[in-house]
Amino acid sequence: MSSSISERIIALRSSLPDSVRLIAVTKQVSPEVMRCAYAVGIRDFGESRIQEAASKQAQLQDLSDITWHFIGHLQSNKAKKAIEQFQWIHSVDNLKLAQRLNQLAQQIEVSPQVCLQVKILSDPTKSGWNVSQLLADLPSLNQCKNLQIQGLMTIPPLGLNDSEIFDVFNRTRELAKEIQEQNWSNIQMQHLSMGMSDDYKLAVQAGATMVRLGTILFGRSA
Repeated sequence: MSSSISERIIALRSSLPDSVRLIAVTKQVSPEVMRCAYAVGIRDFGESRIQEAASKQAQLQDLSDITWHFIGHLQSNKAKKAIEQFQWIHSVDNLKLAQRLNQLAQQIEVSPQVCLQVKILSDPTKSGWNVSQLLADLPSLNQCKNLQIQGLMTIPPLGLNDSEIFDVFNRTRELAKEIQEQNWSNIQMQHLSMGMSDDYKLAVQAGATMVRLGTILFGRSA
């Protein structure tokens, strides 16, 4: 199994443009399999559960150049652990959470890199700002000086066809451009975290800089 995973990772990495960062989503993937991914060049690992990630991080602490990405829904009471354990948080989905992370980051003297999760289309199953809410909250987000706000993250609603998914990704890129052009002092829009196993090719076409891939690398059990 390890060799087939390694082969999939090598093939997929070679198919991505150099501008796209591959984040291997390792929920329910064992540390042993993660070591196989590391051996063929993966350095970015995405987890969505704090406790599961902590166990893996302890077992993989000898691999000191791993960058850990938190990609799941983040509850406020887990915020401190998240910024202690992860260099990136892709799922900052409301102003209150951003302000809480900012306060904690100041207290423990870290400066996590974050993406703001946005919902281009209404979707009751997903967290995140809608576009008008996000634009209204930008002045307050700009005051979160202990966070490195790097871009946007989005997950299209289920049930869309390829054209509709591509449109969501394009509109996310356009929103990032609009925000960048406002020249905020503490908000950068250098990254677009969008695209998973079923739609990453559309995301790359639309300008994704980070794709979050699990099933296509590790199989359905992942």
